[in-house]
Amino acid sequence: MSELQLPPRTSKPRAYGITAITDLGVPVQSLRELLADFHPYLDIAKFGIGSAYVTPRLEEKIALYREYGVIPYFGGTLFEKFVHQSSIKEYVAYLKRNKVEWIEISNGTIDLPLERRVELIRQLSGEFKVFAEVGCKDAQKVMPPSEWIHELQSLLEAGASYVITEGRDSGTAGIYRTSGEIREGLLSDILHAIDPKRIIFEAPTPQSQMYFINLVGPNVNLGNVASKDILLVESQRVGLRYETFFTAAK
Repeated sequence: MSELQLPPRTSKPRAYGITAITDLGVPVQSLRELLADFHPYLDIAKFGIGSAYVTPRLEEKIALYREYGVIPYFGGTLFEKFVHQSSIKEYVAYLKRNKVEWIEISNGTIDLPLERRVELIRQLSGEFKVFAEVGCKDAQKVMPPSEWIHELQSLLEAGASYVITEGRDSGTAGIYRTSGEIREGLLSDILHAIDPKRIIFEAPTPQSQMYFINLVGPNVNLGNVASKDILLVESQRVGLRYETFFTAAK
């Protein structure tokens, strides 16, 4: 279609402009229909909150995502569960058994020091591509901007392909206040220090998605998107919603 002049979008396979959904139990048949229609707008699918471990027909779902050019991976909570039980080798074997090529290294639930996360990235980046998440799911634990930036830089330098800013699926922790309000000062400091093309901003609500699109541009990387919102996000990216109507290329 060429009737409208819209902000240019990157195309798959994308290095940035990524839309990443959280799969929290999409049935196989529903997933097949979802991907048949909307796969051009979808890049990554995370099996969230450790749900991969109890997902029925997991192998089928992983194969479906791959068939449609979507990267499947297991969220950081499952990684942290294995770490908490001193089972890193078992987790690596579990990922390989399921033919999952990306690993998320995080400390959203457990206290995993930065030095240990850096060590794990260096150790595992030869076997997997790495997402590294910064921020805690406990909204009462607030890191200063300098610490955020130090962690983000350290994890990228260690070999992470992308860093993820924690926001939870509720948008009430990490880069968000408990009210859901974005910590704008923190975000400004992060964007001055880190290339946004290397950051995936967890943005589970239309309001947060619109905020990042208006701030960073139509090709901002967005994570924790609900599967039902794939088309909504793409429409927002190209200025087809009131709140992003005047979005321009950045």
